Amino acid sequence: MNKTGWRTYRRPDEKSGGHGVGWSPIIPYTFSVPEDWEEVPVSIADLGGTEIDLRFASSKEGRLFVIVAPVLRFADNLGEDAKIEQIGPPEKVINAFGPEVIGDNVEGKVLSSEVAEHLGRSYYQYQLEPPHFLITATAAGNRLYLCGITASGLQWRRHFDDLKRIAESFRVV
Repeated sequence: MNKTGWRTYRRPDEKSGGHGVGWSPIIPYTFSVPEDWEEVPVSIADLGGTEIDLRFASSKEGRLFVIVAPVLRFADNLGEDAKIEQIGPPEKVINAFGPEVIGDNVEGKVLSSEVAEHLGRSYYQYQLEPPHFLITATAAGNRLYLCGITASGLQWRRHFDDLKRIAESFRVV
């Protein structure tokens, strides 16, 4: 934790998950959250099933989850180090995974879509309403990494700047 009341989470190298035929180890990812956000246990019975790698939550600000999905769900022959651009442009990517993230069709709900680059890796960043969602997506290895953040209307109004900061801090290392 730092002096600003925020801390950086890094997925532990030794954390299990995603192992099996055709899977490489999950490349660690990081994001920053306010100090009162807590990790929440993940169950394979969760919505999203075995592809949800992590959940975090704050009773006053909102909820975060990270999905790690095989890129083969989206395209064939992307190689061992896929780039999100190979999966498709931002619109194709959000249309492909958005409905399972928000539980509804994303048509007409994408308020904004941006592409950011950090250390040579592209990140697609989206804002959707309703419901209130911020999503950051990238690809690395043979996986698509997706960080989703959602909040109630009141949480969204009060804490939007912090929620956006969390979403924009997501990185695959």
